[in-house]
Amino acid sequence: MNNGLLAAGGHSVSPTVTILFGAILVGLIACLALEEKLHAKKSLIAGVFAIVCLLLGAVCGVLPFHQIVVGSTGQLVEHDDVHGRILDDKDGDVEEVHLAPVAPATNADAGDNNTGDSGQSEPEHAEPAQTPDHAHRPLHVDGHRLNMPVYIPGIDWGVIIIILGSSLFVDVTSKSGLFTWIAVKVTKASRGDPLMLLVSYGLMTVVFSAVLNNVTAMIIVGSLTVVSLEKLNRRDKLLGFLLIEGLLTNIGGLLTLISSVPNIIVGTAAGISFVEFFLKSSPYVAVATAVTLFMGAKLFGIQRLTSAEDREAANELVSAFDENDGVESWGFFRFSSIMLALFVITIATTSVLPLGIRHLGMGFVAMSFAGVMLIRFKSEVDRFYSAVDWDLLGFFMALFVVIYAMEHALVLDAIGAGVNRVLVDVQKTPSDWRDATTLLFGAAVFSSVTDNIPLAAMLANILKSLGASGESGLWWSVIFGANLGGNLTPIGSASTLVAVTIMHKHKLPMSFAGFVKAAFVFAVVQIVLASVYVLLFLR
Repeated sequence: MNNGLLAAGGHSVSPTVTILFGAILVGLIACLALEEKLHAKKSLIAGVFAIVCLLLGAVCGVLPFHQIVVGSTGQLVEHDDVHGRILDDKDGDVEEVHLAPVAPATNADAGDNNTGDSGQSEPEHAEPAQTPDHAHRPLHVDGHRLNMPVYIPGIDWGVIIIILGSSLFVDVTSKSGLFTWIAVKVTKASRGDPLMLLVSYGLMTVVFSAVLNNVTAMIIVGSLTVVSLEKLNRRDKLLGFLLIEGLLTNIGGLLTLISSVPNIIVGTAAGISFVEFFLKSSPYVAVATAVTLFMGAKLFGIQRLTSAEDREAANELVSAFDENDGVESWGFFRFSSIMLALFVITIATTSVLPLGIRHLGMGFVAMSFAGVMLIRFKSEVDRFYSAVDWDLLGFFMALFVVIYAMEHALVLDAIGAGVNRVLVDVQKTPSDWRDATTLLFGAAVFSSVTDNIPLAAMLANILKSLGASGESGLWWSVIFGANLGGNLTPIGSASTLVAVTIMHKHKLPMSFAGFVKAAFVFAVVQIVLASVYVLLFLR
């Protein structure tokens, strides 16, 4: 989503319309916060608001109903003669581009359109070429115009495809028994010692949350925790284990660019590569994980076994676990292991791979790996399609449409102006410490009571429209705040909600207030550590 187009096109909207759309945005956030009370899926909630935004956008005349340009190989360029040559520096190297004669545009062709990844748009002031002045208007090299529903360019399809491809790949890979095999191996390595088990499961939670999605990580680790502690006769420690694991899913979600959706949204907007993201986030993740495990062990009384008899008894119990139970085909198991390693490596190096793959992006990589894995189940792939979280994907698409409408109604400009008055200078590098702290704590508080995805998308758009540089620490303030805020309440993230669900399933007392009381000190320490880290190392 490109906010700069609105200003460039001289876009103007009545303040009343902006206020109306702003009220709709507040309503969306409130409904998402009350999702459980409304007994409605978030995709339906966002979908209804998207329909309302599109209808009002059409009635109020704020949406751009024009043709858009797709397939262009370059940026908008100025030329002196439509039959002559121009200079194109889209790749940083000046090169000659020869233009074929171009037919005059029609009034319907001009307009202010969202560019996204799918195409580029002509500025509103572009008029039909009837005179020699046409020789000086911008052209798209090799592009062509087509009609498209106004809401399609508003959806960030790159994000949608990454989520879909990664989900399919992980789901198929899990059928090999690889993740369960790793989990049981880790359990055996702890030899049944409670503290070592906590550390092992904690580290496994962080790694799984970075490679898988947070919900899948919590389900895998949480289920194994219940089985392990019951066999070890340590059920009294189950509540502490599950709570700590739930909190660690959001810390592990900070480890890579694709670990969580806010990372994808904000990282993409800031132009942060996979490798850069990992190098900058991993030190914090390591420290926060160690601090969380230390605090959890102290607060829940999880200690090492002291007597030789207790250690021997615990070791015998975990030795009975069989990591091979979940492996149906060793050939598929080995193939999945190789593909998982290749998947992580390819995603990490997408930005430096040959030109074709680099331009196709991470979404292409994720879908390609998913396609290869699905070949193993070629006659029953529909069961994997049905297991995809379509509610999440539908929510994203509807959310992007809402934000697109808000963008054209200048709601984001209004919010950005308000944020700009609070922030000192978003274009300054390094960013002001007050700006970084304000954004981080604000993002954390808001993401604790509502979905962190719309919050991250909105703040990313605002920072982009305000001209924050890719090196600014403000992007990292949003990333840390949006992820860690999920640890303040059980509804702050899907993985903590899963943790509470597992607690209730096994008759462990944990109310909303009880979770906040138990998790609050962890979340505050994690957020304070994040603010210090951003100010000292990422600003």
